[in-house]
Amino acid sequence: MHTYNFDQIIDRKGSGDLKHDALKPRWGRDDLLPLWVADMDFATPPFIVDALRQRMEHPIFGYTTTPTDLWQAIINWQQRQHQWTVQREWLTYIPGIVKGIGFVVNVFTRPGEKVIIQPPVYHPFRLTPLANGREVVFNPLKRNAEGYYDMDFDNLEAVCDEQCKLLVLCNPHNPAGQTWSKATLQRLADFCYEHNILVVSDEIHADMALFGNRHTPFATVSPRAADISITFGAPSKTFNIAGIVSSFAIVPNEALRAKFFRWLSANELEEPTIFAPIATIAAYTKGDEWRREMLKYVEDNVLFVEDFCKKHIPEVRPLRPQASFLVWLDFSELRLDHAQLLDLCIDKAHLALNDGEMFGPGGENHMRMNVGTPRAILQQAMQQLATAVEKLRQNKPLNGK
Repeated sequence: MHTYNFDQIIDRKGSGDLKHDALKPRWGRDDLLPLWVADMDFATPPFIVDALRQRMEHPIFGYTTTPTDLWQAIINWQQRQHQWTVQREWLTYIPGIVKGIGFVVNVFTRPGEKVIIQPPVYHPFRLTPLANGREVVFNPLKRNAEGYYDMDFDNLEAVCDEQCKLLVLCNPHNPAGQTWSKATLQRLADFCYEHNILVVSDEIHADMALFGNRHTPFATVSPRAADISITFGAPSKTFNIAGIVSSFAIVPNEALRAKFFRWLSANELEEPTIFAPIATIAAYTKGDEWRREMLKYVEDNVLFVEDFCKKHIPEVRPLRPQASFLVWLDFSELRLDHAQLLDLCIDKAHLALNDGEMFGPGGENHMRMNVGTPRAILQQAMQQLATAVEKLRQNKPLNGK
């Protein structure tokens, strides 16, 4: 058994990583501790690096074919991790999941038609359809007593009309890190099937289930779900290889598949880059042990954040993720307006987090924090936040006291 060192702090500066290099353009400063971009600060697994290095030892990087091993690796992984029997003909490469959403918008909807999203949700779900001339319809999630979210089917019925052609599902949910129950997904499938709505299921966090939770692929919950769905997946989040761009689509319905795959082929978008199959095959054939150790480390990081907040900043309430290295922080009890919350996190705590409002209605008073990082960095971040909140306490009574 190999033991991997997730405590290792790796200096990413100079590697062109978005997490650091975009601080100055986006925040106007580069002295913030970055826990925003949804990639991890852990070293990419050595078996992936070794596979890439072996290929790079060959001095020619010309045109390549897609290895058949790629598809079998994906099929075996889906079966092993999610008990989903995927057929080879259902599969194709796509150059990124957000790009894939844009492709689906253009292939299956027309300008002016409507796309349904369920905020608070990953913001490209809103931005991509809008930028392609589609109307975005909000079907906001409802917060339940446990702090997690429920789908609002009464609202879905109210906002849906014949112009609604597509629903973009976040499964597991981002930013809340929530897995959806089979019953919820079945109900959503029934609604969309009966209203002739195509469902695109973004399942990039599928392999990140934590604390005994399980991910349920949307297409597996019923024949109706399989018939109306396009599922996007990737090893990117799980194995920290987002920059390699190794996404794929799974489309069980033959008619949908023919239309979508034909468009991808016509624009030569279904051919992976030279390194994507190599990294994916290595991840899905050699990655089980590394994944288990990584998930345990992330779970311990989540527990650390929960314990720290409880002891030092009880006004900040973290929602325990069920499938993600992202923690949804609720700052409501501080009773700050949006500008004050940004000032607290940026100017006082010197943290770069994702502003909850970017995720749409329901994101107010929240921040999304990435805990896929060495414990020492997370400890520093939480201490900086606690110090900032303590200064706030000294200057402003909290909780009406």
